Amino acid sequence: MSSFFPSLYTVAKGAFATTVGLGTLSAGLLYYGQSYLIYPSAFTKIGEDDGVPSKPASYGLHHELVDLKTKDGETLKCYLLLQKKDLPQVAIEGATESGYSEMADEQLVSQRPTVIMFHGNGGNAGHRIPLGMMFQQVMRCNVLGVEYRGYGDSTGKPSETGFAIDAVTALEFVRGDARLRNTPVILYGQSIGGAVSIDLTSRFPGEISGIILENTFLSLRLLVPHVLPFLGPFSWLCHQRWESAGLGKEYKGIPSETNVLLLSGQSDTLVPPQHMKYLRKIFNENEVNEVNEERTQFIVFPGGSHNDTTAQPGYWNRIGDFVAEVGKEWREQQSLGNQSRL
Repeated sequence: MSSFFPSLYTVAKGAFATTVGLGTLSAGLLYYGQSYLIYPSAFTKIGEDDGVPSKPASYGLHHELVDLKTKDGETLKCYLLLQKKDLPQVAIEGATESGYSEMADEQLVSQRPTVIMFHGNGGNAGHRIPLGMMFQQVMRCNVLGVEYRGYGDSTGKPSETGFAIDAVTALEFVRGDARLRNTPVILYGQSIGGAVSIDLTSRFPGEISGIILENTFLSLRLLVPHVLPFLGPFSWLCHQRWESAGLGKEYKGIPSETNVLLLSGQSDTLVPPQHMKYLRKIFNENEVNEVNEERTQFIVFPGGSHNDTTAQPGYWNRIGDFVAEVGKEWREQQSLGNQSRL
């Protein structure tokens, strides 16, 4: 009988070998394949458009197409939506400022905030043009829609280091453009774009007037066990870290003068809402940055999931109020600066 059934030792040995094999496979998948998992749209064409980015012209928007050259030789295919006096008059309660009808176009551009948009890891910048249109036509902001390396028509391969370079390149473009250089800058980041925004703000204190973060995570290592539970034990192998909470690295923090708006979809099943709650706590309590709680607004949307929080009632009203506050504060600072020079 014993010749027909494996011994307990043999069964245990086989189970152990299988476990080790699966573990090795999982570890290898996470370490070597994480770029495909984290930046899927850079490698797979998604959507009815087969991954071909839409252009602002398709929406009839006043725009410019700009190629940004990074310090490491990549080209980012971005778009710029500037202010113009005769844009369509679109308004929603609490989200529109007025009083600019007497300004020339050049003056209007220089007097309005500039929003730099960093999108999530799915899709491309073209998919976010309708969001840029809200900022341009409703909030009356200038908008730079950034396309990361490896995404859309931009060159290169995506990575944490590369995205950080892309963000700096975008900020340098705004500060180097004669029309935009003196405007208050607001960063708008969704998901991983929020991590990009936090990193950029922490490294350039005083350059960013406000950041808007939607459904952003604390770090990718903390997110892996939730999104891919079978890879949880190997999350330490994740070299694309995006430590928005400053865990495991020197964290300079969000400057105390920076206004922060956190928009959290409570039905998000990809990024647990607890991540946004903890980010709020860090921004308010971090002894390094000493952010004033009044500058950190936390808004929840009960029905908002990871990809449709922008469609929740009140979403754009909240953003409009925030943009108006940042613009008002900037104008007051400009006025004080002018008086001091008299």
